Amino acid sequence: MKPDIFRKTLADKGIELSDRQMEQFDLYYKLLVEWNEKINLTAITDLEEVYLKHFYDSITLAFSENLSAGQKSLCDVGSGAGFPSIPLKIVFPNLQITIVDSLNKRIKFLDLLVETLGLDGVNLYHDRAETFGQNPKFREQFDFVTARAVARLSVLSELCLPLTKVNGAFLALKAAKSEEELLESKKAMTILGGKFEKETEVSLPITNDQRFIIKIVKTKSTPKKYPRKPGLPNKKPLI
Repeated sequence: MKPDIFRKTLADKGIELSDRQMEQFDLYYKLLVEWNEKINLTAITDLEEVYLKHFYDSITLAFSENLSAGQKSLCDVGSGAGFPSIPLKIVFPNLQITIVDSLNKRIKFLDLLVETLGLDGVNLYHDRAETFGQNPKFREQFDFVTARAVARLSVLSELCLPLTKVNGAFLALKAAKSEEELLESKKAMTILGGKFEKETEVSLPITNDQRFIIKIVKTKSTPKKYPRKPGLPNKKPLI
């Protein structure tokens, strides 16, 4: 997806990008490729693929949720190279972004990226999601919590729902539809105070690859014992 097609396709969806926003995406791409030679940020470095499979893919979250109203807070767990939160921040400057990642090298890249793009209202933390979710400063503080990780939904729920406000939403971005995974995660959602609301299917342009945004609404506070110690959610999922 060439940058001009990226811009036009989003405009067709009602998202108009300014010249400044297009410049920010261009800078993002260049910095991503430059830093990817030093640390492993992504296997995708081709310009057209980055615009489609990273930038556009991240913005699909806005096809499911209204991110333009008010000063909503969004926490991105295990953001890696800043997906989906930094593309969303470029498009919706009103969003207050918090990124937590366990690898300090990635946080250093994101720190430079945020400065280079001139983004305000982005906070970066080098931490494990399990310990971050037990920190009273961040626990149940975010309107939206998102993860674009490959972990199963039962694991992601334990990492993300403790950070989600009551009446807020955990939004999981998945590359494949899985009724089995949804059923498997019902126990975890219930224990952690969440309730499955909907699954939004999105097709990427050009390739027609399918993406699925799973919305879990936080209906009550998460018990204090969750998330458990680092590593435990993955080793012993709540299933």
